[in-house]
Amino acid sequence: MLLRGFACGADVEVLQVVEAVMAAAPLRHMQTPGGYTMSVATTSCGALGWVSDARGYRYAALDPRSGQPWPALPASFLDLARCAAARTGYADFTPESCLINEYVPGAKLSLHQDKDEKDLSAPIVSLSLGLPAVFLFGSASRKDRAQRYRLVHGDVVVWGGPSRLAYHGVMPLADGEHALLGRRRINLTFRRVRVA
Repeated sequence: MLLRGFACGADVEVLQVVEAVMAAAPLRHMQTPGGYTMSVATTSCGALGWVSDARGYRYAALDPRSGQPWPALPASFLDLARCAAARTGYADFTPESCLINEYVPGAKLSLHQDKDEKDLSAPIVSLSLGLPAVFLFGSASRKDRAQRYRLVHGDVVVWGGPSRLAYHGVMPLADGEHALLGRRRINLTFRRVRVA
């Protein structure tokens, strides 16, 4: 489900907290298992952070760059993720991880499934901030044509149930200027990793 403008009233506070998380666990361009460098810069907060390197995609309790635990999941993030999930029928959603992606013009995310989580019964909650992006959302088969959705600042997308393993991605980000984020897009993706 697409919740248009869901986070607009909390955007300034959320961005302040994002900057604090990035200061504690700086953004980095991770390597894929195939040896490619991701065009999207990432970091995480919460009990578990998503990491990628030659050994594969996985969640880890420690930031591999610092060896320290990831920053705690802020209460404002938890509230936003829970409210969005509840609005779409997932009343018991409590994320353990928030993956923060930063896009600059030209950055993209290829079609993929979010399947590194052990709890696939929980939804994915995704918040867009900054420059607009074209979000691709398909089915559980990579062969099926993905639908295109234009996401703007404050939009939240929630998917779960039959669509939990849908292939999704982001088209190369178009250049532009956003009043709060300049030439950037920030995406927060909340996940429940372990089986409750």
